[in-house]
Amino acid sequence: MAGVASGLALATTLMAMQVADTMSTRSACSYRQVEMTPVEREHGFLGIRYVFHDGVAQVDSVLPGTPAEMIGIQPGDHVISVNANRIDSANELQELIFNARPGSSPTIIIERDGTAEAIRPTLVSWPTVTY
Repeated sequence: MAGVASGLALATTLMAMQVADTMSTRSACSYRQVEMTPVEREHGFLGIRYVFHDGVAQVDSVLPGTPAEMIGIQPGDHVISVNANRIDSANELQELIFNARPGSSPTIIIERDGTAEAIRPTLVSWPTVTY
C-alpha cells in the first residue's frame, strides 16, 4: 500500500510541475484602466399629466407651481407639437420635454377649443422626491 501512496504523491507532484510550466509560458495579461466619468444631465420638466388617445396628447391636469401652470396650459388642451416635432405617440411628448435642458424654452403648439396657439414655457429641472 505504501508503494501506491508514494506513486500518487509522485504523480501529483509531476502534475503540479506541469501546470506551473504551462502557466509560466503563457503571456502575461495586461489590463488597461479606463477612467469613466458619469455625465449628470438635468432633464426638463413642464408639469402636465396627459393621456394619449385618438392620436392626440390631451392634458389631463396641470401641476401647481410648474411652468405649465405659469404659461396657462389647461386641462383639455391638446399638445400638437414641440419644437416643430409633431406628437405622434405618448412617449414622444415625454421624451421631447424630458430630454430638453432646464432653462430652455421649447415652442409648444397647443390646441384649445379648435384654435392653435404657440407657447414658450421655460422648463425647470425634473423634481426630485425627498422623504
